[in-house]
Amino acid sequence: MGLFSFTQEIAIDLGTANTIIISNDKIVVDEPSVVALDRRTDKLIAIGEKARQMHGKTHENIRTVRPLRDGVIADFYAAEQMIRGMIAMINNKPRLFSPSLKMVVCIPSGSTEVEIRAVRDSAEHAGGREVYMIYEPMAAAIGIGIDVEAPEGNMVVDIGGGSTEIAVISLGGIVSNKSIRIAGDDLTADIMEYMGRQHNIRVGERTAELIKINVGAALTSLEDAPEDYVVHGPNRMTALPIEVPVSYQEIAHCLEKSISKIEVAILSALEQTPPELYADIVKKGIWLAGGGALLRGLDKRLSDKINIPFHIAEDPLRAVARGTGVALKNVDKFSFLMR
Repeated sequence: MGLFSFTQEIAIDLGTANTIIISNDKIVVDEPSVVALDRRTDKLIAIGEKARQMHGKTHENIRTVRPLRDGVIADFYAAEQMIRGMIAMINNKPRLFSPSLKMVVCIPSGSTEVEIRAVRDSAEHAGGREVYMIYEPMAAAIGIGIDVEAPEGNMVVDIGGGSTEIAVISLGGIVSNKSIRIAGDDLTADIMEYMGRQHNIRVGERTAELIKINVGAALTSLEDAPEDYVVHGPNRMTALPIEVPVSYQEIAHCLEKSISKIEVAILSALEQTPPELYADIVKKGIWLAGGGALLRGLDKRLSDKINIPFHIAEDPLRAVARGTGVALKNVDKFSFLMR
C-alpha cells in the first residue's frame, strides 16, 4: 500500500449496536456504536469499546451517545465523528496524504429518503469520495452465501440492535420486505422493565444486555439450558444492594411480546410473497442473521410457529458486514447498489 495508495476501499456495517468495517477482505474494526463527547466543547473523547465502558458511568462533563437509534442516524454530529474515528483506526500508519475513500455502507430496508441522505452525508463528511449504499437484508443474504441474482426466492430475517429487517430476495432485488423497529434494543428494554417490576431491582442497559446474552431465550423449555445468571443491583424501594438469580424461563416470558411482534412481521412479509417464490422459500427455509439470531431457541420457536424451517447463519453477527464486503468487490457488477 505504502505512501501512494490513492483510493482506499472500505465496507461499513453501520449498526445500532455495533459497527464493523472491512478493508481488503479483513475485518479491521469491530466496535460498539458508541461515542463519548466532551459536553463543553463537543470534542471526541473516545469511540467504540472505550466509550461503551464509560456508558452509564460518566460525570457531568462527558456524555456518551449512541448515534444510531432504530437502525437510523439519530445524532448526525456524533455519527460523523464515529465514522471518522473508526476510519482513523484503520489508517494509523503515517501517510503523506489521506487516501480518497470508496465505501459501501448498509442501511435498513425501511429507510426513508431523509434517512438515506443522512447516512450518505455522514459518510461523505467522514472522507468518502464514492459512497454506495446497500440494503441490510440484501447484504445479509450475500454474507450468508445465497446467490441473490438467481431467479429463485430466498428469505432473510436480520434481527439487529435497532431494527428487524425481513426480506424476500430474487433476481438481485427485494421482492417484499418488512422493516420493524423491534429488535435487540427492545429486548434489552423489556428485560430492564421486567427486572424492576418483578424483582424490584434497578438494572442499567449494560446489565440487561448481559442478562440477555447469558440467559436470553425464546422458549421456556430448552434442551441445553443455561445456568441461572446472578444479577447484583440496588433495591428500587430501599436502595440496599440485592442479588437476584435469573432463569432463562423468566426471560423467555418477559420477551414473549416482542418476539410475537417479530413473528407477525415475518408472516406479513410471507403474505405479500408471490406464490412461485413462496414455494422456493418453503423448500429452502428461511435464514436468520444479526445478533438476535443468537437468542436461544428462536429458530425452533419460529419453525414450529410458521411451519417453515429456519436456519441460523454461521456467524450471524457478521453476516451483514461480510455481505457488504462482497458488494464492495462487485460494485460494478451488482446493479442493486445505490449511489
